[in-house]
Amino acid sequence: MKTLKEVRVGETVKVVKIYGEGALRRRIMDMGITKGVEIYVRKVAPLGDPVEINVRGYELSLRRADAEMIEIE
Repeated sequence: MKTLKEVRVGETVKVVKIYGEGALRRRIMDMGITKGVEIYVRKVAPLGDPVEINVRGYELSLRRADAEMIEIE
């Protein structure tokens, strides 16, 4: 299982599954991160948190803890 947290800058990946429950999972899905969507990793902050991604044509920053809940291929 590979998560979004492990992806390098410049890679494009596809979401397989979103882990978590309740409001946390709903918040991730409300940002446009759903099963099957492609994510491009633009930047990672110097200390690794947050991660800046492109999803559905817009830029988004995610905490590493949230990125760890997104399984990718």
